[in-house]
Amino acid sequence: MIPVGFLVLLAFSIHLVGSQPSQSSQQVTSPPSPTAEPSPLGDGNLSFPWSRLRLPRYIVPLHYHLLLHPNLTTLSFTGTVQIQIDVQNNTNWVVLHSKGLQISKATILDQNLNHLSDQVLPVLHNPSHEQIGIFSPRVLSSGQKYFLYMEFEAELAEGFYGFYKSTYRTSEGETRFLASTHFEPTSARMAFPCFDEPSFKANFSVRIRRSRDYISLSNMPVIKTVQLNGDLLEDQFAPSVTMSTYLVAFIVCDFKSVSATTSSGVKVSIYAAPEKWMQTHYALEVAVKMLDFYEEYFNIRYPLPKQDLIAIPDFQVGAMENWGLTTYRETSLLYDPLTSSISDKLWVTMVIGHELAHQWFGNLVTMDWWNDLWLNEGFARYMEYISVEATYPILKVDEYLLHTCFVAIGLDSLNSSRPISSPAESPTQIEEMFDSVSYDKGACVLHMLRHFLTEEMFQSGIVRYLRKFSYGNAHNQDLWDSLSNTCSEDDFTSAKHCYSSDQAAKNAYLFAGEHLNLTAMMNTWTLQKGIPLVTVTRKGPRLLLRQDRFLRTVLPSDPQWQAVQQGFLWHIPLTYKTDISSTIHRHMMTSPTDSVHIGEEASWVKINSDMTGYYVVHYADDGWDVMVKLLRENHTALSYKDRTHLIHNAFQLVTAGHLPLNKALDLIGYLQLEKHTVPLLEGLAYLEVFYHIIEKRDEPTLTKNLEKYILQFFRAVIDQQTWSDSGTVSERRLRSEVLSLACHLGYPPCLERANQHFKDWLHSNGTLNLPTDVAETVFSVGAQDDHGWTSLLNTYKISLSEAQKNKILFALATTKDTDKLQRLLAMGLEGEVIRSQDLSHVVWMVARNPKGHYLAWNFVKQNWDTLVEKFQLGSSCIRTMIVGTTGQFSSPEELTEVQLFFESIKEQSSQLRATQLALENVQKNIRWVQRNLETLRNWLNEQMK
Repeated sequence: MIPVGFLVLLAFSIHLVGSQPSQSSQQVTSPPSPTAEPSPLGDGNLSFPWSRLRLPRYIVPLHYHLLLHPNLTTLSFTGTVQIQIDVQNNTNWVVLHSKGLQISKATILDQNLNHLSDQVLPVLHNPSHEQIGIFSPRVLSSGQKYFLYMEFEAELAEGFYGFYKSTYRTSEGETRFLASTHFEPTSARMAFPCFDEPSFKANFSVRIRRSRDYISLSNMPVIKTVQLNGDLLEDQFAPSVTMSTYLVAFIVCDFKSVSATTSSGVKVSIYAAPEKWMQTHYALEVAVKMLDFYEEYFNIRYPLPKQDLIAIPDFQVGAMENWGLTTYRETSLLYDPLTSSISDKLWVTMVIGHELAHQWFGNLVTMDWWNDLWLNEGFARYMEYISVEATYPILKVDEYLLHTCFVAIGLDSLNSSRPISSPAESPTQIEEMFDSVSYDKGACVLHMLRHFLTEEMFQSGIVRYLRKFSYGNAHNQDLWDSLSNTCSEDDFTSAKHCYSSDQAAKNAYLFAGEHLNLTAMMNTWTLQKGIPLVTVTRKGPRLLLRQDRFLRTVLPSDPQWQAVQQGFLWHIPLTYKTDISSTIHRHMMTSPTDSVHIGEEASWVKINSDMTGYYVVHYADDGWDVMVKLLRENHTALSYKDRTHLIHNAFQLVTAGHLPLNKALDLIGYLQLEKHTVPLLEGLAYLEVFYHIIEKRDEPTLTKNLEKYILQFFRAVIDQQTWSDSGTVSERRLRSEVLSLACHLGYPPCLERANQHFKDWLHSNGTLNLPTDVAETVFSVGAQDDHGWTSLLNTYKISLSEAQKNKILFALATTKDTDKLQRLLAMGLEGEVIRSQDLSHVVWMVARNPKGHYLAWNFVKQNWDTLVEKFQLGSSCIRTMIVGTTGQFSSPEELTEVQLFFESIKEQSSQLRATQLALENVQKNIRWVQRNLETLRNWLNEQMK
């Protein structure tokens, strides 16, 4: 799954994060004592038999036979489910999940389909745990299999979870309905009673009833369609492979599709609303290429006969990996060459790469419990980069990996972070696991591991992991064992497993001449939170090394410094290069202090080559002066990744109190010589964020000086941009970013060109296709007067391109008219013109606007209960709104206001890590302003002389 709430809210790389669960994942699995004699079948004398959030293990589902009949007129559905269960301890009770379902009948049958009771069985409910208990008057015997049969009904859900309704509007203005599902992590129980935990894998045979006006889709292909009474048809789908409940999917809609076949014979289809059918062709090309790539890379055939990808009009997250039926936001699947930018194209490609990677990582092999979610999401995020680099090298996806790791560092350098592998029990805690730690840090740690092991050993290790645990569940340790294995191919084809813990030393890797235990190393990265800071001091021919926990909210001079450092130690695979050799040297640092020999003749050393390692580097004494000099005199001696890494680390160290701001600003002074997009945009991004913080404060002179400096310093880069879609992917990305900032800062030539393009677009009545890379900037400039804003809103209402609508929505949120900003927020809440799925993004965009900063914050406070009801407490949308509206607060008064609000919703805020993150961000911003505002003021005065 891809959350859409991954927003970088400060250039200090702040990111969204989940909450710290506190409950143990251990559970007792003994059944309630069985009742030998039949009991009277009323529930008046029965109490719910189970007290834990996790289900008991003594009943295991084997096969679900599921029938569903959604009615798109009444917007409700009925269903039946027959679950074959394996009983492993004598019991009278079956406990499973159900949420919001009206269960009208429950009965249990033996293996010969004989009823164990001639009466309907009582069903007890425990709504707080979303569980039901079904009482059998006869004991269910250990070692026997039974069938649990239930009939149920419910309304199609509002919102984005379970079996829910969605709508789209045709160009003639007709509203049409569809029914779709989203179950991850804990919402299959909203569609049918089930054992809704990832380790309860089973097979699913699905039947769906529909009218002739619609089609139905599920994980497997239709094998038979039966005519029922009147206009009613029943589609019967092939039985599924063994899988978890959260991967089940079914959809009833009237969409159209395009199809193709992979080289191994898998049918791939892309579905979308009929009038958006023409926007599906690029996704089809990508999906076919990706499936072919993954089958070769993993050396495991895709196990299903088909793979459908469908664009759902109402969809909270970015996409979802349901096996054989992946679901997407329209912006994550549809590509319109006339209105989609190169960034839109890259996004679609990466999201498809992510979801199809899940068909192996997540679907074929699933984490045993949500505490190890990163085994699904970290791998899928990292495979985005590997797959897109292999299939679409022209997109230069490798240039974006650094930013993914910077985002992870922004979160991980706060005390409110969490370990990659963290306890999670309740649905809210589980929902919050879908954060930057699981996705981005997980991907970056895997990137470090891949470079540590070598590509070949990494790839063969994950193939071993996938083969050994196919159709099963795995833990962290299983991955390390597979990567540490020295098994041959024959061992696996004969189902042997040659790893044991006492072989760890023999199987340990040789790194920089040292034998290493992979498990011991990787546990330091997955079982403790945070990121290490490696401080480097040059002493003649040696480098002295020290590792600490890197924190941006606690300074070394603070009294609590020692306490927050206590107990943290990483096994860090250091890499470095010097000016006297092109060799990348390696050293494993496993102690708090260490040293390496580099020789007297080396004039500089760069640690963490190409940022393949997940750690921050500080060059002590005059180390940063050496780097400033190197970049000014010979910046191409370092790779673009190394240059970008230096810029990022320097500004992070400023926030953490290890480096003065003027030193970091001096470092980016070389950027007038920089020709590569990535380091150029990294340096520009920090200046832009400083600007956004300062423009929200009462600092008009400082704001103006910084504005003038940015435009003066980057004028050559700005002036050389064309208002077109020409050039490489990197050049087009630079054009979009630079022109957007230049117009925002009021650069007259930029405003003139944008205004002219907007006038031409208005004159064409919206039929002129603007260059896609600059359309958002043109719309933003045009939105500053009433006529332009209203025209854009009208186009937004009728556009069939979600890519174009995204650009228009961004532009509408840049207006300085607070009434219009209020109107945007109201439309997002109402959900008609602006879909509810986009509300969190609207709130974030309005909060970025100096005129909308407090409007957005007050909107969240005033509508809190409605927002939580609409999106669920732990969702990425709630996290986006919490962090997005507070992310640039930088005064003690604002901190107090945030604290008071969180205190007023304590029952909910205490469950969320996002509230801790928001408070920590504001505290960090306050300290940054207190420590750096005068330095910035003085430094700018010097530059402006």
